[in-house]
Amino acid sequence: MSSPSARSPEALGEDALVLAVDVGGTTIKGEIVETSGEVLAAAAVPTPRGEAAFDALAEVGDGLLAGLSDVDRARVGRAAVLLPGLVDPVRSIAVFSANIGWRDVEVGARFRDRWSMPVLIEHDVAVAGWAEWRFGAGGDRDTVCVVIIGTGISGTLSVGGRLVRGGIGQAGEYGHIPVRRDHGMPCPCGNTGCVETVASASAIARAYQRRTGRGNVGAAQVFASLGDDADARAVVADAVEALADGLLGVVHAVCPEVIVLGGGLAGAGDALAKPLHEALAARVRVVPVPEVRIGRFGARAGLAGAALFAGYGELL
Repeated sequence: MSSPSARSPEALGEDALVLAVDVGGTTIKGEIVETSGEVLAAAAVPTPRGEAAFDALAEVGDGLLAGLSDVDRARVGRAAVLLPGLVDPVRSIAVFSANIGWRDVEVGARFRDRWSMPVLIEHDVAVAGWAEWRFGAGGDRDTVCVVIIGTGISGTLSVGGRLVRGGIGQAGEYGHIPVRRDHGMPCPCGNTGCVETVASASAIARAYQRRTGRGNVGAAQVFASLGDDADARAVVADAVEALADGLLGVVHAVCPEVIVLGGGLAGAGDALAKPLHEALAARVRVVPVPEVRIGRFGARAGLAGAALFAGYGELL
């Protein structure tokens, strides 16, 4: 597979604007951003199932561009579209998304032609993790494992100052490591008891509902209830144990200096980072226990990364 730098354009100038669109499992978010990072316009819509998500993505970009003045529209030099699941950025194919439900969709030049600008296509978490490593909470270390926790769980791995791309374009499908094979929940990927079925934000919310019968309680509310809710503590403890079990092999394989937690669940802060560090410390024997940090960009890691990616033109 070609390296990103071999196929990427040069960085944009300081006066340029970029269009950043991030397709999440529940929401498609887009922004018009200055290369300095200032957000000029933003939009979000629910993510439809299947290939309809690409139409919704296109409409988000259309609306953001249409809201610009003619002068600002001319300043938009490039767009970055981030897609979940498995992505082939070289051939511009959305290979597979278990959470949204598409397979082998040819993205091709549809957005480039529609928006009349160069459009970079990449894996959402590859870009979010790259942003946390290079510009966020992992920026002072060379070997960093970034775990993005939201509707699903995925991440990146940087070893010795280089982003590990893997044979299919990205590395870091931590959410699909089975850790509860004998008594776990079915995963959309086809396996049973994957990390993501226990430790993702949506899994935490579902587990709390099963224990209490209370609906409409999100993962953030579960974490906020830890002080006086035994059910919340049990659900979070199970999620942390599953996440530690899933990351244990990565810790032993590459000895990351830092594990960075990003995505929506990063909002839990030390209530997630501290017990995860303790769970890893209880498991690790022959390598150093990595520090666990909360990401700088939080739930905006994807959009922040998309804007940086569009501005730089490559994953540096």
